[in-house]
Order: sequence, then structure tokens, then C-alpha cells
Amino acid sequence: MKTTAVRLYGKEDLRLETFELPAIKEDEILARIVSDSICMSSFKAAEQGAAHKRVPDNVAENPIIIGHEFCGELVEVGAKWQDQFKVGDKFAIQPAINYKGSLAAPGYSYCHIGGDATYVIIPQEVMATGNLLPYAGDAFFYGSVAEPMSCIVGAFHANYHTTNGSYQHRMGIVEGGKMAILAGVGPMGLGAIDYAIHGPRRPGLLVVTDIDDARLARAQKLYTVEDAAAHGVKLVFLNTGSGDAVENLRALTDGTGYDDVFCMAPVKPVVEQGDQILGRDGCLNFFAGPIDPKFSAMFNFYNVHYGSTHIVGTSGGNTDDMKESLKLMEQGKINPAAMITHVGGIDAVIPTTLNLPKIPGGKKLIYTGINMELTAIADFRAKAADSELFAKLADITEAHNGLWCAEAEKALLAHFGQN
Repeated sequence: MKTTAVRLYGKEDLRLETFELPAIKEDEILARIVSDSICMSSFKAAEQGAAHKRVPDNVAENPIIIGHEFCGELVEVGAKWQDQFKVGDKFAIQPAINYKGSLAAPGYSYCHIGGDATYVIIPQEVMATGNLLPYAGDAFFYGSVAEPMSCIVGAFHANYHTTNGSYQHRMGIVEGGKMAILAGVGPMGLGAIDYAIHGPRRPGLLVVTDIDDARLARAQKLYTVEDAAAHGVKLVFLNTGSGDAVENLRALTDGTGYDDVFCMAPVKPVVEQGDQILGRDGCLNFFAGPIDPKFSAMFNFYNVHYGSTHIVGTSGGNTDDMKESLKLMEQGKINPAAMITHVGGIDAVIPTTLNLPKIPGGKKLIYTGINMELTAIADFRAKAADSELFAKLADITEAHNGLWCAEAEKALLAHFGQN
């Protein structure tokens, strides 16, 4: 079986290549990848090459397939797994498989599996650890964004609070409490807003900040104050680019501060702002992973001692988080399509990955079986005059509040003879 894939050979050395996959073993599964969303973690792996913790030292001789937010269907199932999986099943994968304590993960560490490929071989450790996850949704792209959504689910579960008079921690955000999502209208911030409003445990007050009016306006259009109120959440959007941001944020809590604060950007002033708005027993979640291994920020340890403030950080979700995100999507309770702002084919992977921090917008969604330049959903209409495909995609997405959707995916794949 031939596959076409984007492989990493070293620092900023990505190559789109077609090569032969070996026949699968009895404990492996052959799969077709349909969609993959590109993550900043792939940019970091491409920037660091073998210096990345998950990338093998010998990557120059044994290149790995990048991409870890993928969804597809099973093509051939090895004998060992035929009682659990069948050909044609849709699937998603939790890449942080943690097999025997190893950091090895699809999209970072393997020669024959990664999201930016047409066909892959799923190794036995993925199934052995329960990380090959059935997916019953009607669009493949939801399976791709299940992984980033699981990171959000995991972060909400990782927050904790103390219990007066004991040393037992209460895990999770404070239900009915006060929450702030700082720098919160990027792709992951939008997912966090969605989960905070529509997830199983919700704050009473949710304040979302940014310094870009256009990004805030888009978030307000996607997540309305009225819908949040219908789910028991008072939603406030705040531009912190002017005035005293800390004073303005604390004023929204009558000066008491926030129970849960999520920092969605690895920026020193944002982290310090998060510390300064914590209330008693407040938990600051440093969500966004920095590239600089020496990244640091000031933290008020007087409040740590006397106000029980604390900090937590998460890097990805676990398998249960992934299952929860898939279930919520299948039930229609959350819609991570809001994360996606660009769509392209496998030929767009290399320039998109290497330039990801410079490309505005949210998630970049790749369909690996097609060739198409990366295109912003907002630009579909501008291309419609010269393209029947983009005219159709513009009509569909405009009818869905400017969002990518199952109908758009079906139209795109049908145009290229995919299914």
C-alpha cells in the first residue's frame, strides 16, 4: 500500500513524499486518514527537530510522519483486533498514548503513523492502551478537532480547589463560580468558551478577554450572551488593551476575584494578569505551552500563603477527555467548528506548518486525500467567481454562520472524488 505523507527529517526539514507501507502485522491496523488539523505542537516539532522531547534522535535517518489531530476509517484490521474493530469504522486517536511510560506519540515519533498522510499503520500500542477511539459522527473533521477539544476538557478537569479544614482537593472548576479566559478568542479559547457554556459543569460568570476588537466581535457572534444565559452563564467579553485591565476584571466580580482563570497565551503580562485577578482559593491554569524552556513570570506568593491561590498546567488531554469530547460532539452539545478558519489539502501542510504562527485565524484543517491551497473560509466568496467549488462552499458556510460544517466537508470531498 502506497501512502503520501509529510515527513520530518530535522529542524524545519519537512518533505511531502510518496512511499510504500509494509504489510501490516497481526497486531496492527491499516487506516485511511481523511482529515487532520494542524497544531502549534507540530510547528514546535518542526522547529526543534530531534531536540523535541517526542521526536526520535535518529529522525534524519528514520523520518516520522507529522500530524496528531486526525480522523479516518479503518481499511484492514489485523487478526488480534478483529473482535474489537472492523473495516469501515471511523476512528480518532488520542496521541498521548503513554505506552510503558514512553513519550512516543503518533505525529511525533513514528515512521508509519501521523495525521498528515493518506494511509497509515496503527501500531499495537495504540490499541493496547485503549487509544484507538470509535467515532460515530457524520463529519470527519469533528474527529480531528476532538484532540484539541480534549486538551480543553482535560484543563477544566485539572483545575482544583481546596477544602477548608482538610487536605483534600476538589477537582474541576467551581460550578456556578467566576471564571476568566484570558487571551481567549483564539482557536483554543473559543473551544474553552464553548465547553464552559455547554459542558457538564459551568461557571456562573464567564469573562473572556483579548486585545483585538475584530477577534472579540467574531467570538461574540459565535457565542452569544443570550445563549450563555439560557445555560445559566453570565457571559462578558472585555477588551483589555486599554485602561487598567486588572481593575476592570476584578470589578466584574465586585472585587472578590476569580475562582478559575485560564491563560490561553504564553505571554508574561497575561500570566501575571491572571495571578492578580485570582480570588481566594483561585486556580490559575497556564494552558498555552511556551517554546522558550526558560519562560517565567512573577507570581504573588503572599497570596499563595494567605489566600490559597495556586497554579496548574496541563499539556494535552487523556483518553477519557478525548472520549468526553467525542461524545459531546456526537450529541451536538459542543461545536468545535468555531476553531476552524482555514481549509486546505495535503500540499498545503508544509508551508502551513512552518509558518503557522504568522498565519492569522484559528485552526487550519487539512484533507489529506486532496490537493488545495490553504484558504480562509472568509475568502471563499472572493474566490467564487472563478471556482464552482468555492461558490458552493461559500454558500454552505455562509448558511452556517460562517463555520465549516458536515455539509461543506461532503461537498469538498465529492468535488475531489473522495467519500
